[in-house]
Amino acid sequence: MTDLDPALATFAQESEELLLEMESALLVLESDPSDSETINQLFRAVHTFKGSAGLFGFDQIVAFAHQAETLMDQVRNGERVIDDVLTSVLLEGKDHLSELVQHFLATPDAPLPEALHAQSENLIARLNPEQKPANQLPTEPETALQTEDNANFAIDECWLISLDFQQDALRNGMDPLSFIRYLLSLGEIQQILTLYPNMPDGQDMDPESCYLHFKIAFRSDADKKTLEQVFEFAADDCEIKILPPNARVKDYLALLDNYDDHYLARLGEMLIQIGSLTEADVDRALKQQSQYEQEAASQEAKPLGEILVEQRVVQKPLVEEALKKQEQTKQKLTNESNYIRVDADKLGRLINLVGELVISSAAMNLIVQRHGISDAEDVAAAMNSLVNSMRDTALELRMVQIGDTFSRFRRVVRDVSKDLGKDIELQINGGETELDKTVVEKINDPLTHLVRNSLDHGVEPPEQRVAAGKPAQGRVTLNAYHESGHIVIEISDDGAGLNSEKILTKAIANGLVKPDQTLSQQEIFQLIFAPGLSTKDKASNLSGRGVGMDVVKRNIEALRGSVAVYSTPGQGTTIGIQLPLTLAIIDGFMIGAGHEHFIIPLSLVDECIELDPKECQINEVEHYINLRGNALPYLRLADYFACQPHQRDHQRESVVVVKFGQSKAGFVVDQLHGEHQTVIKPLGKVFENLKGITGATVLGDGQVALILDVQKLIETAVQRSRHRFQAQRPTFH
Repeated sequence: MTDLDPALATFAQESEELLLEMESALLVLESDPSDSETINQLFRAVHTFKGSAGLFGFDQIVAFAHQAETLMDQVRNGERVIDDVLTSVLLEGKDHLSELVQHFLATPDAPLPEALHAQSENLIARLNPEQKPANQLPTEPETALQTEDNANFAIDECWLISLDFQQDALRNGMDPLSFIRYLLSLGEIQQILTLYPNMPDGQDMDPESCYLHFKIAFRSDADKKTLEQVFEFAADDCEIKILPPNARVKDYLALLDNYDDHYLARLGEMLIQIGSLTEADVDRALKQQSQYEQEAASQEAKPLGEILVEQRVVQKPLVEEALKKQEQTKQKLTNESNYIRVDADKLGRLINLVGELVISSAAMNLIVQRHGISDAEDVAAAMNSLVNSMRDTALELRMVQIGDTFSRFRRVVRDVSKDLGKDIELQINGGETELDKTVVEKINDPLTHLVRNSLDHGVEPPEQRVAAGKPAQGRVTLNAYHESGHIVIEISDDGAGLNSEKILTKAIANGLVKPDQTLSQQEIFQLIFAPGLSTKDKASNLSGRGVGMDVVKRNIEALRGSVAVYSTPGQGTTIGIQLPLTLAIIDGFMIGAGHEHFIIPLSLVDECIELDPKECQINEVEHYINLRGNALPYLRLADYFACQPHQRDHQRESVVVVKFGQSKAGFVVDQLHGEHQTVIKPLGKVFENLKGITGATVLGDGQVALILDVQKLIETAVQRSRHRFQAQRPTFH
């Protein structure tokens, strides 16, 4: 079993992807049950999942997946119709398959628990009720094939066999009637037409020559290969063409749809493998193609598919579908060749090594500058450029689109809205926006909580919406976009909005706010993230106990992110999350305060100014600077962190103006060292509660520089200042 562990890991990953694909397709079909492409996509996902499980002998998974596959085949053939009930059962089946996978991956040799077995039986019974829906799609109209003398054969249920015997057939011992009689052992002749297009007149007819051609409509369950073998001994004296019944075209199309797309097959090979052609059919067509090429050497060769249709050995829709499948396989293989699976741990180690390389590069630059080695400056600059490129490339390897995470909420919205008796649609924008895979994984839980909160608290019940002049169907929107080196994720709803008076009343009752305290609208909205605060009068299974929103904010801030709230009564609420693109390496701005070095994320630096008392008035009492007529809260970092002061000797101070969201503050510092590639190192548990610091980095000379938590420091500066600013809506657009 040890040798199979890597394969099982691959199966676990692929099964998760296939199950997500199934869920996504089902949610699409719920709104558009007639989407044939999505139906086929769902069928293929179930079929592939079943095949993968079969490779490892997971028979219980295969048995259940087979039931779902059978049902989807009935849907494809118009025998079943996707409705809300069937969609719900299939979604439960998808969840059940996930449970089965987890069970067998954890204990491959253990028997299936009774609970899972009973659940399988229950779902199978619901997937295949005794009575099938009566509203079936219409079948294809009966078609006919016209022969040379305008005689028509109905071939909807019959094989059409064309036998053109050569003139020497009788002389060579062939008996045409014996072949026809033998056919009766394999099925039933529905109609037979005898033709003699080359029969000479009168005395020119040779009684020993055969002028007979037969067109036979034959009903049989035999396959094409078996029928061809009936006439195997007459192949040299008879031109044999066997066209499958139109009723079988649907089956052949289904086989083509499930055709193995892991390698690119030729057209003839594909049609032979599904049974619509035989090797003899393809050989005749290839000979005909070669003959065409010789006759018209200057012209383009006639396609094989066209020749096969002309020879009436295969239907045109089959050829078209096979060519389409061939093109899809070619595109799939081309796309797959551009990607390889990489273990996330290996990728993490690579980024750590690149981080160490960044530190070593900085050390080399420092040595070159310190010792004035002019000959090495160009080499150091070139190496620095290469390290920068390597850093960017390594980080890009871990960037993933957030669309996959957003799509998973379709199921959440569907299930929760049904539980609440609401009609809510999910709209997704900006799914192509990329960010670090680590950030994506850690933001999933906060997003889930915020989406569920919007569904429960935000969107009103249908009757309440209609009474307010809104559509009965509510909407929750997930949006993502890049802004100033960060990613912004918005969760919006078109519900009732937040009641600021109710929030403030609850906060005062809980002792979170003093009755005489004055708060801005934004500060009131931020109270929803306070522990234990809920404006819901009655708790439900989803929310109402005031548990969770404080954890959401804490988790977001742990990612060096921020969360802001904007709400308009009667129109809805938007919660905006601002996150760094990566947690590993950033462009920083290094400053000095006292004898210490600090790093500020470069994307948060708005401007740097020299602190000239003549130009910038400093109010040491109210802790703000008059910056071009605007009051700017400030912190003197050396005092805040109790750094050992510099011997200034009338050295002028500088102000680094930082901006986080819509909030601004100034950091008064002693030195500006400029831009610095920063490899973020986490702080140990001893320092994890240190306020104003979010991490550390190692400088080229081996010293440690602390990375500032800009958001917390801005909040501290604002709180220290006696001047209050009216909070504005965050710029989440």
